[in-house]
Amino acid sequence: MAMLTTNNPFMLGFDSLERMLDRAAKNSESYPPYNIEQIDPSHLQITVAVAGFSEEDLSLEIEDKQLTVRGRRVEEEKEKERHYLYKGIASRQFQRSFILADGIEVEGAHLENGLLHIDLLQREPESKVRHIKITKKDGAKKQLEKQSVSDKQKSKDKDGEKTLS
Repeated sequence: MAMLTTNNPFMLGFDSLERMLDRAAKNSESYPPYNIEQIDPSHLQITVAVAGFSEEDLSLEIEDKQLTVRGRRVEEEKEKERHYLYKGIASRQFQRSFILADGIEVEGAHLENGLLHIDLLQREPESKVRHIKITKKDGAKKQLEKQSVSDKQKSKDKDGEKTLS
């Protein structure tokens, strides 16, 4: 994916979003297959087909709003002793990543009948209002300070002349 270069002021800060999307696109293979389902307005569920993997073979991590599912099956001694004529059941390791939007939290995960179900809670993101103080630049501030000092000096000089005469 090529990096987007723009001078659009409305796109400030989206370069990190583009990097995350680029990273996710690199990991987008077709294995393992998955579904994303909206259970109700505030709950989502990701279901990943992980037949042949146990709970110990799977791991879930969240880093920088990216949920990563990894599967690594450790070959058992019995598996090594078997002689397959055809082995069509995939047991290779995998990694599948999902970018979580703001307000999405992982509630839990469970493995059932070869399917890993990841439960997500979708909360409304809090809108944060931030007030920004408007100040003058240092150059203008220094110029104002110089003017006020010179105005005080002039007023002292005028006061001094009045008292002398």
